Amino acid sequence: MKIDVQALLESLPYMGKGMLGIFIVTLTIILTVTVLNKVTNRKK
Repeated sequence: MKIDVQALLESLPYMGKGMLGIFIVTLTIILTVTVLNKVTNRKK
C-alpha cells in the first residue's frame, strides 16, 4: 500500500471546507430547533 503524500496535502483544504460546511449546517439546525421550541412553547 502506497500513500501519496502530495495528493493528501492537496486534498486537505477540500476536506476542511467540507467539515466546516457540516458544522455550520448542524449548528443552524440546532439553533432553528431551539428558537422554534422557545417561540412555540405552550405554558401548561
